[in-house]
Amino acid sequence: MYWLVLYDFVDDYLERRKPLREAHLALIRDAHARGEVVMAGAFDPPEGGALVFKTDDRAAIERFVQNDPYVQNGLVTRWRIYGWTVVIGGETGATAAAPTG
Repeated sequence: MYWLVLYDFVDDYLERRKPLREAHLALIRDAHARGEVVMAGAFDPPEGGALVFKTDDRAAIERFVQNDPYVQNGLVTRWRIYGWTVVIGGETGATAAAPTG
């Protein structure tokens, strides 16, 4: 199943992320290496970001968010997890779930 995780960032995100960025990226790289994160990135302008997960374990996504240094240190003001029904690309037929965050 695919999931979309949306982050909203604080206004001074670019300045505040510097000491946390490598740990944040390491968390993403580890999840990517396990096959959980398909892609991730910030929006332009950097008001937020998105991560695409592929897993049947929603709890793994919740653990990821709770362990993200950006979340732990207040750079993320709001986050949401959506089940994502993929119609074109990836594996089709995934089911949707209610958002949280």
